[in-house]
Amino acid sequence: MKQYETMYIVNSNLDEASRQALIEEMHKIITDHNGTIDNVDEWGLRDFAYPIEKMTKGYYVVTTFTVGTEGLNEFDRLMRINNGIVRHMTISTDEKAGK
Repeated sequence: MKQYETMYIVNSNLDEASRQALIEEMHKIITDHNGTIDNVDEWGLRDFAYPIEKMTKGYYVVTTFTVGTEGLNEFDRLMRINNGIVRHMTISTDEKAGK
């Protein structure tokens, strides 16, 4: 298992309860694949540098987690097809540590 960091933007049109449910749903994908959520940093509502799909703001979340390849692939797949996620990007933090 490797450690990864994902930054994703949640649609700003979602209310607080829906947003928290979506964040928990995304993190549950990791834990369902025997991974662990190491850190969650919610940056909050931020302006975009340019409009994305006619939106000018989004709710930014940065999550650090440890999971195997299968769990990462499923996480990425579900992030791409979820309408509540505007954008996402995942990097391996093991590379930073030289592992």
